[in-house]
Amino acid sequence: MAAHAGGLTAAPPAVRISGLTRAYGDRIVLDSLDLDIAPGEFVALLGQSGSGKSTLLRALAGLDHDVAGGGEIQVPERVSVVFQDSRLLPWQRVLDNVVLGLDGPDAVRRGRDGLAEVGLAGRERAWPNQLSGGEQQRVALARSLVREPQLLLADEPFGALDALTRIRMHALLRRLCDRHRPAVLLVTHDVDEAIVLADRVLVLSGGRIAAERVIDLEPPRDSADPRFAEVRSFLLAALGVTGEEDS
Repeated sequence: MAAHAGGLTAAPPAVRISGLTRAYGDRIVLDSLDLDIAPGEFVALLGQSGSGKSTLLRALAGLDHDVAGGGEIQVPERVSVVFQDSRLLPWQRVLDNVVLGLDGPDAVRRGRDGLAEVGLAGRERAWPNQLSGGEQQRVALARSLVREPQLLLADEPFGALDALTRIRMHALLRRLCDRHRPAVLLVTHDVDEAIVLADRVLVLSGGRIAAERVIDLEPPRDSADPRFAEVRSFLLAALGVTGEEDS
């Protein structure tokens, strides 16, 4: 895993955010927010609905230019985004979706290799509507990673999947990130998902990072482990959730 903020590392951060502010009318969503993400670090971002998680992700993706307050955003040159909806073009076959916009004479080979990485070798000529929801998200992952991003932004990519498919996608995403080594920012409402996947978990509240926790549990991370439960309790408390309430 990459060194975290506060750890020893010679490499500059993959992402640096300084004083980022975003307001909608009189409502300030991001309030002079500061954040660094190290190269290869997997960061999960939690927060209540409306806390600004997706707003932050959109700003990093270059999809929201209406930031104010002298904020600064530094991101790598190659950035990919995975959304909750796979956003596949229904009139394009699977391989064509993966290589859409990809330059170079080896684009098709890279697309095929990407599909093989996500377990979809042999489905290159399928139409998106012939795939399950989980398979469509695998295609979306292949499309993002085939471009070898230095930063992968994921906005609740497994939120629409059933529980068993989510577990399988967690394992797949972790393997792919270990192989390709992008910095990752995952936006999620699922505390357990954040703990299972991330090197570091942040809680966004009041427009700023209100809490963070480095996850130093060895894989596979088991929710029955007392240390997992302790981290979960810490994050739920930071989210304002008490007792047995879900986040």
